[in-house]
Amino acid sequence: MLYRVCRRVLRILYAFLFRFEASGLENIPATGGVILCSNHLSLLDPTTVGTKVNRKVHYMAKAELFQIPLFGPFIRKLGAFPVKRGGVSKDAIRSSISLLQAGGVMGIFPEGTRKAAATDMGKKGAAMIAMRSKATIIPVAIVGNYRIFRKMKIRYGKPIDITAFIEDPGSDVLEQVTEAIMKRIREMVAHG
Repeated sequence: MLYRVCRRVLRILYAFLFRFEASGLENIPATGGVILCSNHLSLLDPTTVGTKVNRKVHYMAKAELFQIPLFGPFIRKLGAFPVKRGGVSKDAIRSSISLLQAGGVMGIFPEGTRKAAATDMGKKGAAMIAMRSKATIIPVAIVGNYRIFRKMKIRYGKPIDITAFIEDPGSDVLEQVTEAIMKRIREMVAHG
């Protein structure tokens, strides 16, 4: 309930402030585990990626945010869960895989931190979670900058097929899947 109310308010607010234009929403499956892999420009990106999607999108958020009075419980109710940065967070990985295997949707920023442009480098966590959960990967491109009354675009791409990687995993499979994700995001950003 809280999630839907917040999403509705943000849709109205973002439509007014940033003149959002979304395309490719039909590429997001209505059921089953889905990972939305997006470039990461701003602190607003999690709400940007999730606002147009008609399914609840869950995110990992740095553990320190959950210690902030009122804010921590609020983001937990919205579906966020903590991750310890700077290393492997087994609890966050287990939570992600369970969520996806139960048919949930996760938003992940493979770059790991905010960057002005989609880079060649992505962290392997999204690929590993996708491989273990067998979730559908949807590349997402946020195009533009969060300047008030300027048009921004959000593009939801066609699913990235990782079946071949799951069936015949090589030693560098996580790097290959990560590169496939980042390549698609870069292409979508370049085409606006």
